[in-house]
Amino acid sequence: MKISPELIRSLPKAELHCHLDGSMRVATILDLAREQDIELPYDSEAELANFLQVDDNCESLEDYLKAFPVVNKVLQTEAALERAAYELAEDVAGENVRLLEVRFSPVLHTEKGLTLEEVLSAVLRGKNRAEVQFNIRIGIIISSIRSISPEVSMELAQLTVNYKNKGVVGFDLAGAEENFPAKDHKEAFFHIINNNINTTVHAGEAYGAESIHQAIHYTRANRIGHGTRLREDMDLFRYVQDHRIPLEMCVTCNVQTQCVSGYDDHPIKDYLNAGIRVTVNTDNRLISNTSLTDEYSKIISYYSLSVSELKQLIINGFTAGFIPYEERKQWVEEIRNELEEVFNQTD
Repeated sequence: MKISPELIRSLPKAELHCHLDGSMRVATILDLAREQDIELPYDSEAELANFLQVDDNCESLEDYLKAFPVVNKVLQTEAALERAAYELAEDVAGENVRLLEVRFSPVLHTEKGLTLEEVLSAVLRGKNRAEVQFNIRIGIIISSIRSISPEVSMELAQLTVNYKNKGVVGFDLAGAEENFPAKDHKEAFFHIINNNINTTVHAGEAYGAESIHQAIHYTRANRIGHGTRLREDMDLFRYVQDHRIPLEMCVTCNVQTQCVSGYDDHPIKDYLNAGIRVTVNTDNRLISNTSLTDEYSKIISYYSLSVSELKQLIINGFTAGFIPYEERKQWVEEIRNELEEVFNQTD
């Protein structure tokens, strides 16, 4: 059967890998810049979008990340952070995302004097308002950054522990992989693990399978952000397969950052067919100019996904979510039944 973008948009979905600062509305960035008297490279929506967004000709992950300092200029107040969190939830709810996990690094939003607690509290207020307004469950993931000091990572880990069960569901390590190994931040991750908090690590995107190995064995990652280059180490591949470690895959971003040579080279379907717990995500809705509907549409188009494979990808997103097991189990069953009903009606 033909699976249209309209049908995909209507299906219940989960998104586990989405950056707050990389997923803002261009109009909001301009509005906040005017409110805060901040000069941006362009003052029209079309020109600023063209400046911030990348395409398939992006040169590298480092090139991809260049837009973030511009976006973060306007995310230095509590009101701006709350608004960004709320609007992201509103955007994803518009395409029937039921579970959203948003990640960001509070340390990037302290340039005007906000404390880490004030930054996080503002984002949580936006999250809480959105959950009341929309049919969505939102978890916040605190990201450390590979290039910052281990001491700052520990501060972020302590912040995560302090907000456990208060809207924060996990701890992450992001940023450029090469020359910034995950093991440098192992003390922060030990603190997280010792407090029984979920972990996810960006790995296997700009650097090879060794990065994934470190993420799993040095920082005990429960999920891997991207994991695209796992195929470079088949022994590790089998370990990920055996231990059901989910991969948060972001196809458009991977093509844009030259992690793969093109859509035809992306391993997402091979991983899915091998039984790897693959999930579909946007990474950065603004920077990559994408949505979760767009990501599923591309995957279906490029890799000729069957209905059963599509349903499995959707279910994987809910199965891999950082929510309590009993609740997750019930939710997965409900989503599975909902998908069966939808596709039985369209047959």
